[in-house]
Amino acid sequence: MVSTTHVVGAGLAGLACAVTLAHAGRPVIVHEAAGHAGGRCRSFFDAALGRVIDNGNHLLLSGNRQALGFLATIGAADTVAGPQQATFPFLDLETGERWTIRPNAGPLPWWIFANGRRVPGTGALDYLKGFRLARADGAATVADCLGRDGLLFRRFWEPLAVAVLNATAAEGAAALLWPVVRETFGRGAAACRPLIAREGLSDSFVAPALRFLGERGCAVRFYERLRAVDFDGARVTALDCGDSIAALAPDDAVVLAVSPTVAAGLVPGLTVPEGGRAIVNGHFRLPEHRDDLSFLGLVGGMAQWLFVRGDVASVTVSAADDLIDEPSEALAERLWRDIAQALVLGPAALPAHRVVKEKRATFAQVPANLARRPPAQTRWKNLFLAGDWTATGLPATIESAVTSGHTAAYAAMAATAGT
Repeated sequence: MVSTTHVVGAGLAGLACAVTLAHAGRPVIVHEAAGHAGGRCRSFFDAALGRVIDNGNHLLLSGNRQALGFLATIGAADTVAGPQQATFPFLDLETGERWTIRPNAGPLPWWIFANGRRVPGTGALDYLKGFRLARADGAATVADCLGRDGLLFRRFWEPLAVAVLNATAAEGAAALLWPVVRETFGRGAAACRPLIAREGLSDSFVAPALRFLGERGCAVRFYERLRAVDFDGARVTALDCGDSIAALAPDDAVVLAVSPTVAAGLVPGLTVPEGGRAIVNGHFRLPEHRDDLSFLGLVGGMAQWLFVRGDVASVTVSAADDLIDEPSEALAERLWRDIAQALVLGPAALPAHRVVKEKRATFAQVPANLARRPPAQTRWKNLFLAGDWTATGLPATIESAVTSGHTAAYAAMAATAGT
């Protein structure tokens, strides 16, 4: 009899795990507490805007091999798009200065020696300091490695750290930023071309994954919240979902693809990262439709990134713990001023908008939490973990979530290889 894997959680990690198992011909049942899949990576229709928006903005890079491989597997590779070249436009909202970072092809970063490709006012030696991240120990922050002064820090390293780690450079773990730099900018233009979901996160990551699973007979059960896990010796024997109990056959496996807080409440003695960090996203209707998908890095304002899709402009404020309790209308006013300046809209009145607050958008990606990220394998033979908070070696990004799902799926298949 072929073993069944129960995947608890239909966020991106859980979907990636289930898709990997289904692609290998393994029976899968997905249990999801909410009435929808996607978790923090999904889209929804917003009545105030009259448009479908994402609950959080996400920028992929062409070097995100796991995420793009997942899209290819579920038949959604063509749902993300971006500029033909690796270009990163920026605006300093304080000075009005605009520039574009343009990495070159190949791994040797000669672009840092070209004035038209780097941050204006910076020199090549400023960028070479980035290699200090490669030698960072687990206790070092980004600022410990790179300092906190200088134009390049303000216009490149700090925005990059905040975007990637959802933490300031003064508290973000340097060991988590280096893998991103190495796998994208470190591999040249081919690996750091920016990509955005054409229609939305659900259209790219969620709906195609659910369709993929459905076509292979894999059940996805919504409104099924896991209340408790039953253990017997070295194995999980049942999943208690309140109204129903899923008894496991001797060779079945379980993957918990839930938040670290939920996982810690279900698994005895599990060590998980402590604390979370907030992200605020603002979505605004523009006066006219824009044909091209675009994004813009912002320095000197509230938000760090601006995305434009059709007639909706969206901005992201990472490391936003100090803003999470501020009234949404006040945040919208401040964000709209930055957008109007960035898009040269003049003194435009605040349009229809939606502010989305995620109080625990990621775990706190600080040095103290690095050792608290658990591996996929647990001390129970048939219980595995997935989530961007597990020990992927990456920051809490889409790439990390997908990587964790793949890792958990392979571990579950290895544990039940003979069944």
